[in-house]
Amino acid sequence: MPGEKTFVIVGAGLAGAKVAEELRARDFPGHVVLFGAEEHLPYERPPLSKEYFAGGKRLLEFTVQRGDWYRDHRVDLRLGTTVTAIDPAAHTVVLPDGSTVHYDKLALATGSRSRRLPLPGADAPGVHVLRTVGEADELLAAIRRDDGTAARLAIIGAGWIGLEIAAGARGYGADVTVIESAQTPLSGSLGPEIGAVFADLHRAHDVDLRLGASVREIAVDGGRATGVVLADGSTVPADAVLVAVGAAPNVELAEEAGLAVDGGVLVDASLTTSDPDIVAVGDIAAAEHPALGGRVRVEHWANALNQPFVAAATMLGIDAPYDRLPYFFTDQYDLGMEYVGLAPPDSRVITRGDVAKREFLAFWLDGDNKVLAGMNVNIWDAGDDIRALVSSGSPVDPARLADTSVPLSSVAT
Repeated sequence: MPGEKTFVIVGAGLAGAKVAEELRARDFPGHVVLFGAEEHLPYERPPLSKEYFAGGKRLLEFTVQRGDWYRDHRVDLRLGTTVTAIDPAAHTVVLPDGSTVHYDKLALATGSRSRRLPLPGADAPGVHVLRTVGEADELLAAIRRDDGTAARLAIIGAGWIGLEIAAGARGYGADVTVIESAQTPLSGSLGPEIGAVFADLHRAHDVDLRLGASVREIAVDGGRATGVVLADGSTVPADAVLVAVGAAPNVELAEEAGLAVDGGVLVDASLTTSDPDIVAVGDIAAAEHPALGGRVRVEHWANALNQPFVAAATMLGIDAPYDRLPYFFTDQYDLGMEYVGLAPPDSRVITRGDVAKREFLAFWLDGDNKVLAGMNVNIWDAGDDIRALVSSGSPVDPARLADTSVPLSSVAT
């Protein structure tokens, strides 16, 4: 109808789709336009390295909404369409053909892209990254064998994606080598002590971990990747190479539009950018966090799931600061883990339970013995208590925290 407002969302992943959902849930009566570069309906990404890769889930099961939902809720979903520019002064986004779409409010949910390695051979066929369902399918096709032979997979990077794919690939009988420059897996996220738990886990499942190793180049023969050449001159032979060295936030649109950017799109607690008519959510949002007392940008599924509730409210003029604690999870072999909070990896770590059996809790403490983050490994009744400890900001007694006979509700000093 004439005079109706138009809210545009750039990025049709989980975060973008959830912004559209929440706008309609809050009875926004105007136009909603959702642009997505992929041809697929919006879907969640964690299963790409977990259940989908392992064969336990189909794409439809982690698609955010069926296609008819967008039609029934009057969301103009434009798949396979990349927004090339934003003009904040004109309140328009620019499409590849040069046409423009007006917006009254704009949500940026452009997500991240896989980091690449500036190495010889890195662009050869047989070198994979993992960010989209298409890339997951390509990697699966490279390692699944029906003839009884084992594919050889070399993974560069022992972060979450690399280790989850290693676990999934072992499930298909692949020979897996993981190459990591640090001395332990996940050292940048969890620190060396807990990283060693994951090293033991993968070695127990016959993964060849090459720690403290750097890569010189990707070996190529006949125009295709055949392995990874390490700095010491040795070669890890491979039928497929996965580069899993992290992600880079897609902030170029925001930066070119003149929004404040510093490692992410800078937003306040309401997820508003330096332009009051533009919000940012998900991987790109470097947000002022009321509970953590600083700016936080994390590339976690929980942000993409939960920040849209605040972003939609902000677009509608409703005050609703985002104060949820960071959260992420992993599933590898028979290990399930949840982590809540945010802690430097060199923080003091207190464990509670049986680390050797991989049934324990871990807590990261600051110098005042306040719990910055907590993790439950194969223990599923402690999540609320862990979150309460992190949220409280109260000092704890480390000895009582480690003592399984002391309830977590009684460890504060």
